[in-house]
Amino acid sequence: MKRRESLGLDLTPVIDVVFILLIFFIVTSVFKKEELALILDLPTSNAKEMEIQKEQVFIELSQDKLAIKGIEVSFESLEDNLKAIKDREKPVIVRIDKKVEYQRVVKVLDLLQKYNLSNLALVTNEEKK
Repeated sequence: MKRRESLGLDLTPVIDVVFILLIFFIVTSVFKKEELALILDLPTSNAKEMEIQKEQVFIELSQDKLAIKGIEVSFESLEDNLKAIKDREKPVIVRIDKKVEYQRVVKVLDLLQKYNLSNLALVTNEEKK
C-alpha cells in the first residue's frame, strides 16, 4: 500500500521574511523624544537638572514658530490648549530659543499666568566649563 504524503505549505520561509521585515522597520523607524517639534538653540546655565514625575506639557518657542506637545500652533491655538488643561499643577516645560524676542516670551508667560499654570520649568543646555 502506498503512503500518502500531505501536501502543505512550508511556513518557515514566510516566517523568516516576516521577522526580517519586522527587524528592518524597527531599526529604521525614528523614535520621537519628549514630543519636541522645533530645533532650538537653547541658552546655557549651570542650574542643576531636575526630574519631574507627573505628565508634562511641553511648549517650544523659536523666533517665528510656536509648538505645544510637539505640534506647531499659533498663539490663539496655544491659548485653547492651555485652557483645556484641567490639572493646574501639571508641570509646564518651556524650551525657548536664545534668540527669541523678549516680547514673544512675555506673551507665552502671560498666557500661562492667565490660566494659573505656575508649575513652570525653563529648559537650558548645561554650561560647559
